[in-house]
Amino acid sequence: MPTIHSVQGREILDSRGIPTVECTLWLDSGQSVTTSVPTGTSKGKYEALELRDGDTGRMLGQGVLHAVEALNTVIAPQLIGKDPTQQAELDQLLVGLDGTANKAKLGANSILAASQAILKAGAAANNWPVYYYVQQKYQLTQSLSIPTCIYCLINGGEHGADNLDIQEFQIIPASYVDYLASLNMAMVLFHKLEEVLIAKGAIHSVGLQGGFAPNLYNNTDALEILVETIKTSPYTLAQDLFFGVDIAAAEFFEAGKYHLKDKTQPFSSQELIEYYKSMRNSYHVFYLEDPFDDDDAKSWQALTAELGETTLIVGDSLLATNKAKTEQAIKDRTCNAILIKPNQIGTITETVEVIQLARSAGWQVIFSHRSGETNDNLIADLAVGMGSDYVKFGPPNRGERIEKYNRLTQIYSDLQIMSQQAAATAAPQTAPESTSSSVESPA
Repeated sequence: MPTIHSVQGREILDSRGIPTVECTLWLDSGQSVTTSVPTGTSKGKYEALELRDGDTGRMLGQGVLHAVEALNTVIAPQLIGKDPTQQAELDQLLVGLDGTANKAKLGANSILAASQAILKAGAAANNWPVYYYVQQKYQLTQSLSIPTCIYCLINGGEHGADNLDIQEFQIIPASYVDYLASLNMAMVLFHKLEEVLIAKGAIHSVGLQGGFAPNLYNNTDALEILVETIKTSPYTLAQDLFFGVDIAAAEFFEAGKYHLKDKTQPFSSQELIEYYKSMRNSYHVFYLEDPFDDDDAKSWQALTAELGETTLIVGDSLLATNKAKTEQAIKDRTCNAILIKPNQIGTITETVEVIQLARSAGWQVIFSHRSGETNDNLIADLAVGMGSDYVKFGPPNRGERIEKYNRLTQIYSDLQIMSQQAAATAAPQTAPESTSSSVESPA
């Protein structure tokens, strides 16, 4: 088995033009892999620490040269000569080198860069695509399929314009919609939405993730304009697709109240629950992400009790891909689905542990991008290989988002070929030798 020969980190820019960490790892076989770490705009209070330089004279204080130095001088020497297939052992080494509860010493960005590179190198050492390697290694899913894609079409909150409080307005294809058909749906509706906005004389520039950031009056207007857009298309709401929202409620929570532009007075927690029930009934909103402040546990519990049978109540900043936070949420029944972002916790192994925990509780799993993305498409392979129910990569717009969808398309093609070969030979599925990934689609 090849061993790790060298590791080199460097500072690159993410999709917002803000620095992040990239890492190249070479094996003694001559093979090499490169990976990069996404970064977030709205960070939850429980996320692992992203190490920044703080030097205001360079990169507005957002540089990551300290994280890169930690990767090159502290982490890299410890990885030389190691077997890259020993992911858990090496991830534990990384966590031990840092020694803090939130990776504050070396930075979650330097640690994750190394952890991701190790994973890719393990796949390369086996001559397997990453998604297949991940499936075989962790056995989180018995079959490879493409997850249902959650497509964000409108950005609000910190990702868009000030007039919309809710961070993302999404479309979610019905479970019967095949991946390629869902991509067609998203592409059609994205461009139809632009036409509708232009016809209304509304702003049709895009936000941080590439979704439109129109000058609407309130959050209900965003849902209304999506309804109008769907009516101009071949699709039917509540039949072919449903709506989802990433609310990021912590961003408009103040002094125990929720301040939304849909009402002149702030919402109490109970009033906000009624608001969400109205959205569910009137607009077929099937997905509610971060509907309350992270510390408003009773409201999470009440909403999950009322809508959890028919709606995904999704914890993102509430859980921060953190095992202890997830265990507490399972115990308290605060949600029924989890957003997975490896950079919130810092290693592949810890990410897997959280997914295993969520699965044991019967939760749905959603792999998610960040607002500050790179062209690394590893997350598509992870989602497929770990059997994610959904993926959230943003709109069908901007290269760093399209890269993930194009990777899913490659994986989809792989899976079609594998299925045809299995049918022709009546033999068990065998490992592909390409570098593609794959995914499946629930609703």
